Amino acid sequence: QVQLVESGGGLVQTGGSLRLSCAASGRTFSNYAMGWFRQAPGKGREFVARIMWSGGETSYADSVKGRFTISRDIAKNTVYLQMDSLKPEDTAVYYCAARTTPYGYHGVSNYYDYWGQGTQVTVSS
Repeated sequence: QVQLVESGGGLVQTGGSLRLSCAASGRTFSNYAMGWFRQAPGKGREFVARIMWSGGETSYADSVKGRFTISRDIAKNTVYLQMDSLKPEDTAVYYCAARTTPYGYHGVSNYYDYWGQGTQVTVSS
């Protein structure tokens, strides 16, 4: 089992920045990749970014490319999501997720095995 705990959400004005953290514990050695997803009210869960746990390769949704940066600290078993130039449409609950196998497209939430409880990000206009 892997436990994920997110932190760092909050209220910020348009153009501002936030950094989300996701601390992993448990059988973290089995992690293949970590991802961030988000879900706005009335919408489905949307892929935001992903990082390979060992090699550090990253992928981003087009909507956040150039504004968000995903990174990880292996020693701390923590993944970060630096969010800059925030827009009102970035408002959502952000979830950290871990996957233990390479099977399936990284942008699909079904291929992730463990999830955090989510942290709210609200961007005011």
